[in-house]
Amino acid sequence: MTFFETAAGELLVGGVPLRRLAERVGQTPFYAYDRALLAARVAAVRAALPQGMGLHYAMKANPMPALVGFMRPLVDGLDVASAGEMAVALDAGADPQHISFAGPGKRDAELRQAVAAGVLLNLESPREVALLADASGALGVPARVAVRVNPDFELRGAGMRMGGGAKPFGVDAEQVPALLKAIGAAGLQFEGFHLYPGSQNLKGELMAQGLRQSYELLLRLGADAPAPVQQINLGGGWGIPYFPGEQPLDLAPVTDALADIQARMGRAMPQARAVLELGRYLVGEAGVYVARVLDRKLSRGQVFLVTDGGMHHHLAASGNFGQVIRRNYPLAIGNRMGAADTESASVVGPLCTPLDVLGERTALARAEPGDLVVVFQSGAYGPSASPQGFLGHPPCAEVLV
Repeated sequence: MTFFETAAGELLVGGVPLRRLAERVGQTPFYAYDRALLAARVAAVRAALPQGMGLHYAMKANPMPALVGFMRPLVDGLDVASAGEMAVALDAGADPQHISFAGPGKRDAELRQAVAAGVLLNLESPREVALLADASGALGVPARVAVRVNPDFELRGAGMRMGGGAKPFGVDAEQVPALLKAIGAAGLQFEGFHLYPGSQNLKGELMAQGLRQSYELLLRLGADAPAPVQQINLGGGWGIPYFPGEQPLDLAPVTDALADIQARMGRAMPQARAVLELGRYLVGEAGVYVARVLDRKLSRGQVFLVTDGGMHHHLAASGNFGQVIRRNYPLAIGNRMGAADTESASVVGPLCTPLDVLGERTALARAEPGDLVVVFQSGAYGPSASPQGFLGHPPCAEVLV
């Protein structure tokens, strides 16, 4: 479950041995992201997409400014979920024409900022129409908008379902025609639709089915659009394997569905472009979290490796970010790769809570204080999704290698 190479029993990140990288960073814990792996994943996705289909990076997965700056020229656009992320995208040199802004609770000031910047706003409520009309009038700039649709179906196989049924995200499909009429009356610059039914899906056939359903729904809704549809954002949700027994996403049925959609769009909406937004799938497997063993404890026959990292830096790996039943992310002792002397050990952090567990009774090389624990699959939803202020411990570092 790792794409990273090793040399002389040591993990390499960006070609740099782990212990040397730790000295370069100047501290543990830290996250490290591998440029070559990021570029390779984007290239692989590009090769799988039909010609002409756009690829956006969803910054919520990892908004580290250096990483965003690296990804920007590799993709066709950036998707943001706050004015803070929008500022990072603009600072990275992204063209506002290719930035989209989604979120169910955009503040009034954020809407004005987005209009002033010229980015595309994905409307998620009728409330936003009047606010954007006022902002457009005050700024003398027409607000660019798309409608985020809450579909009338659920995406099966998704780890988190964000569409279908009653949801805070988007506008219910049956309410969209009225919203489109309001957009036209308000004089907003309508450009298209956005639909994101779910995330962390590893079932290619189910994802393909959801894509086809999404396109059929958006095609129907387009009949009521106040202007020609220029863009259809079909979301993302491509998953990566984290746990034993999980298999990588089979892209074959997904790419078949996308090719079919692309061909049909060429006939029904020749002026429109289809776009995918991917976050976790682009960056998740290109990152590691590294913590140093502070203590080795034996308690009633169980080995505990106490590290200087934990749930305050990596909430997801602790099982407190969406897991129903806690399972271990893939772990290793990064400076003892391939060691013959192994044992069952639990990796815990320094926090005064039993929730601070990075690995429970997992097979690892025998480790001592000073060794480096590596948590793989850590390129997405790491430090920005974790309570780094919890209990007053120092924050982690991040490095792009």
